[in-house]
Parts: sequence; structure tokens; C-alpha cells
Amino acid sequence: MLSRLGALLQQAVETREPSVDLLEAFTEHWKGITGYYLEATDESVPARQTDIPWRLKQMLDILVYEEKQCPAGEAGPCLEYLLQHKVLETLGTLGKAEYPPRMRQQVLLFFSRVLGQVQHPLLHYLNVHRPVQKLLQLSGDCLGSGTEKEEVQFAAVLCTKIKQDPTLLAYILEGKSILNGRRAQELPASPVEEGAEHPPGTAAGSPPAELSPPRRDSNLITSLVGLCKSKKSRVALKARENLLLLVGLAQEAAAACLVRSSALCQLLTEHLCDLYSTVPACTDPADILALERASWRSQGDAAGDGVFPGKESLAAFFGWLDYLDELVMGAQPVVADAITEAVEEKFFQGILRPQLLQIRSELVVLSATAMLTGTVRQIRAPPLLHRLVLFLLGPDRHPETPGDAPHPLRTQLIDRCNHLSDEISLASLRLFEELLRKPHEHVVHSLALRNLEARGYLQRGPPMPDEHGPPEPDPDEDGLDLEEDPYFTDGFPDAGFGTAKKPQPESAPLGKGQVSEVVSSFLCLVPEEAKTSSCMEEGGYDTYVHDALGMVQACRASTAPWGWPLAPRPLDACHPEVTFYEGHFLKVLFDRMTRILDQPYSLNLQVTSVLSRLAAFPHPHLHEYLLDPYLNLAPGCRSLFSVLVRVIGDLMQRLQRVPHFRAKLLLVRRQLMGLVPGEQMDHAMLFKGVVVLEEFCKELAAIALVKGPPEGPP
Repeated sequence: MLSRLGALLQQAVETREPSVDLLEAFTEHWKGITGYYLEATDESVPARQTDIPWRLKQMLDILVYEEKQCPAGEAGPCLEYLLQHKVLETLGTLGKAEYPPRMRQQVLLFFSRVLGQVQHPLLHYLNVHRPVQKLLQLSGDCLGSGTEKEEVQFAAVLCTKIKQDPTLLAYILEGKSILNGRRAQELPASPVEEGAEHPPGTAAGSPPAELSPPRRDSNLITSLVGLCKSKKSRVALKARENLLLLVGLAQEAAAACLVRSSALCQLLTEHLCDLYSTVPACTDPADILALERASWRSQGDAAGDGVFPGKESLAAFFGWLDYLDELVMGAQPVVADAITEAVEEKFFQGILRPQLLQIRSELVVLSATAMLTGTVRQIRAPPLLHRLVLFLLGPDRHPETPGDAPHPLRTQLIDRCNHLSDEISLASLRLFEELLRKPHEHVVHSLALRNLEARGYLQRGPPMPDEHGPPEPDPDEDGLDLEEDPYFTDGFPDAGFGTAKKPQPESAPLGKGQVSEVVSSFLCLVPEEAKTSSCMEEGGYDTYVHDALGMVQACRASTAPWGWPLAPRPLDACHPEVTFYEGHFLKVLFDRMTRILDQPYSLNLQVTSVLSRLAAFPHPHLHEYLLDPYLNLAPGCRSLFSVLVRVIGDLMQRLQRVPHFRAKLLLVRRQLMGLVPGEQMDHAMLFKGVVVLEEFCKELAAIALVKGPPEGPP
């Protein structure tokens, strides 16, 4: 009997006494911390060498143990003491004072551990979220401080809590907001005050009713963005990952709060502009384009050993741009649109546009064009890419007219593809090739398709007898327009040209069974005397087919969602309102092709690369206009094949005037392949142009072979 009574008494002690002892121990440790400031005499002793860290650890352990003993959802006496006696407020003040030295580090650790380990919801309480806000303000302007590790850990805990309950974002961001006429200081400070856990005027789990305007006060956002810039790669990476977590909150109220109650968009964009301004003006544009695509996760890795001046600055800029791109891709639509709008306003319009439009300094134009090309290459997020495309090309989708320039930047960029400076022309062509790689329908439409919709390049109906003679004119008849006969050979030596019969105007230009004829037309376009690839031990035509297959498949994959037709628009449904105009971009490219024998080798390669990419797109009108040798062109119109025919005519006339041109052509081909040393030679530019011309015709033949005939009737 006595033993049973003793057991009951022991059980009573174990269940009741600890609650009293825990509170007593908790308050004792807290008094020990506050008492330190009354008794300490040496102000230089770091906090970690005092008993403060130990006492804070004991207070944390007591809170965690107490919570395990209490019924779920109830606050124990120690937690109530912490809230009612403003323990966190006081600790925040001690951390701000940095006394003893490095006290802020201890405070950050305690806050992080309490919020992370105590399961009871705390951040709704004024006496919690107010000191949290104040502590965040301390870390807002301390980049490079010794507490970055603790700061990012603190921010990460807050982000985790916000992810679990997105309504907490409003409490953390809006320290001074007035809710339903009551100041934040009037909200309940503890779970026992007014018996409420949520501010008046809001339901449990709902955000405050009003959103304050964006402000630049230090808060969770400014702290995270600041930590994203840390030189410590692990700190920066963790901060960026947690900011990604915040912008990806699905709740629209949280997204609106993030945009309207913080300076998120301004901070992100300002840093982008600052990094852009740090790129040295002397940076070689070729180095800019040669830099590998940056990744925001590999901070600092792209800088390598600093092979060229400005590489580290370039890596930092493109790395941050990649991060913004990632933010926009993963953000809630409201946040994504806000970030995109800020980038367009501050960076595209505010910085890039003035540099791209200025005409005084070729060096500035070259550098800005190269940076823009890198920017186009870096951006993948659809909202950001859409803004960039409209910024560069404008929104117009109707057919162009000669001299029309509704979007000055587009006009300027296309004109520079035909600039007096070969370097500017080359840089501008690279920009457009990069644009054509992007999965955005408006790029191809703006540059080419808008002018091909009505198929105005085709002759409508049979030629009038009184103007052009019978439908099948004598091949020897004088006055035949060169543009109307892709096999015009006047003045050509015996070059092995085919004499394929030209289809009637209304026959399918690339109909079933005619693909081989089209391929042969391109392969036979360059006369045998001007061909040199067969004399070299190269990969052969199969290499071109393999490359064409990869490019065509990539174009088909990117254009699949655009709903392009499978067959050309019926001619009876096409009603061109004005004389056909190929458009500014194709005009510049065709004009460049006519001068292929008089242009630098690198420039010719870039022109043909852009045209090959356009030809690889699966739109039937592009396919027809760029890859059909048999088009019955309307008067005054030209196609890619007709341009090539004129170039071949010019080539053969010029080669006849060059002694030993065949041997010299072979020597130039070997020099380009690196088989023999490069030496100065008369007519070297001409010979290099011939080499590019032969390669281009093979590329077009391979693309036509891979794509096959278009579907359905013309």
C-alpha cells in the first residue's frame, strides 16, 4: 500500500513539478543574460566567450521540451513569458548594439532556432514579427559582414515558414502598415492578449486587408537580395534558392504583397544594370560572344583564371541575368510580369536602347550589339523573351512597305547588317541568328513571314501573249528576264549545268517525287570548274545532311506549338494589296548574297548561316520562297535561287579573266582548311567567296532533302 502511494506521489511530481521548474529555469537564464550587462566590466570580450550562448541554448531547449509536454496548439508558460516580456525585442536591441562584440551572431542563431524548432505558430504575434523585422533591417546593409552565414540561415527559416503559410509574408514585410485603422503596435502581442492569434479584421490564416506601397526599407526581400550578392558562394546560392521559393508562392494575395509591398523588382533590376555598367568598355566583342552561357548556380566559376580583361564582370552580369530568367520562369504570374516589366523599363529601354541607337562610336555599337546577343542567348523565360522580342522588333505584323520604319530600333539593327563596317555587319548578323534560334513565333513572322503571306512573289496566271510571248518560249529567245529563268546560262562556259524542264506555273513547285530534282538544282548550281570540295578529303555530302537534319528537327520542335499550316495558302485566297516587297530583313540578306564574291570570308559565312536557318523553318511559304528553284516569279521579284543564279553568272564571267583560277581556287581552299600556310594572293576574297558559295548550295540541298515536299496543293 505504501509503495503504491509512493508511486502516485512520484508520478504527480513528474507531471506537475517540471512546469514550474521549467518556467523558473527559463526566467533564471533570461535574468542571467540581462544581468551580464550590469556586471560586465570588459567590453572587448566576444559574446561567444561569455555564458550568453549557453544560456540562449538552455532557453531554446526549455521551449522545445515544454512544447512536447503541452497539448497540441497550446502555448506553455515559458513561451508566454517570452512573448509577454518581449524577450525577442530585447535580444534584437542587444544584437543591434553589437555588445558584447558579435552579439548579433548569437541573436540571429537564437531567432533561427526558435522559429525553426518551435512548432507553435509564432510569426502572427506582434512581439515576434516586429523584432524579426528589426533584425532583418540590421542585415539589409551589411554586405560582407561576418554574420552573412547566420543571416542567410535566418532568412531561410523565414522562407520555409512562409512557404508553409503564405499569409505570413504580409506580417513580415509590413511592419508599419495600418490595418483597418489600427496601428501595428495595437495588435495583440501574445496569445493571451484578447485571446487572439491573428490581427483584428482578418480571418485566421488571411493576410492583412491593405497593402502598403513599395518601399526600400530593409526587410526580408532586401536582406535576401543583398545576400544574393555575397562573395561567399554558398551564402549567395542559399539566398537565391530561398528567393526563388518566395517568388514561386502560388497564392495570388502573397504574390501581390510581394510586388506591391517590397522593392523586389527594383532591387533585382538595379543590380542587373549595375553589373552591366561594370563591364569594361574595352572588352573585345569577340570575347563577349565566345563566353559560355552562364549559370546562376555556378557563381564565380565562369570567370576562370581571367583569360581576358572583363571576363569576371561579364560572368557576373550574365550569371545574374540567368538568375532573373530563372526567377521569371518559376515565379507566380503576377510576380513574373512585374519583374519582366522592370527589366524592360530599366535595362532594355533605359540602358540598351540608347546604346544601340547611337551612331557616334562604332566601338560602343559593337560592344552593345555583342552584349545584346549574349542577352538574347541567355534569356529563356517566355515572359522575358516576349518583352525582349517586342523591344527589338516591335509589335507590327502586317506586310512591310519599302521605306516604312515604324520601329526605329528594328530598322537600325537590320540596316547594320549592311553596314560599311564589316565588324558591325558581322555582329548584327550574329544577333539575328541568335534571335532566330529563340522559340518565339514573332521573330520569324516579323523578319520574313509577314511579307510572304499573300505569296505576292508568284506570277498570277499564265503570262499575257502580247507581253511575254507563248507560254513556253524558245530558250534562245532574246530578252528573257534572268529572274524568270533559274537556269539562265548566257556567258557560262560548259559547266555541266542540268537542263531540267521548268514546271508549268500552277504545278506543285516541290511536289511529290520532285525533291530529288530540287536537290540536284542546288548541287549543280555551281559549275564543276568552280567546285573544289570533291578534291579535298572531307566528310562529303552526308555531313551536310546530318547537320541539316539536326537544324530542321530543332526548328520543327520549337515551331510545333505555333500552329503553322502544312501547305501553302491557295493562290485564289491570296490577294496582295500592293507590289510584292520581300521585307527589310530579306532584302538586306539578298543584297549581301549578291556581293558574296566581294565580301570577307567570315561575313559570307554569317550571311549564309542566317539564310540556312530561315530555310530550315517548316513554314510552307518560307520553304517555297527559299528552297524552290522552279518558282514562276512575278515581274520585279527575286527569290533566293534567282539571287544565286545571278551570282553564278557574275562568278563565271570573272573567273574567265583570272589566269590559272582553278589552281588558285584549290590553294585557297587548302588554306581555309589549314592544310597549307595562308599567304597573300590576288583575288583571294573572290576565291573565298566561291568556296562559301559552294558550301551554301550544299547546305540548301541538304535542307531541301531533309524537309522533303510540302504537304497538299499549292
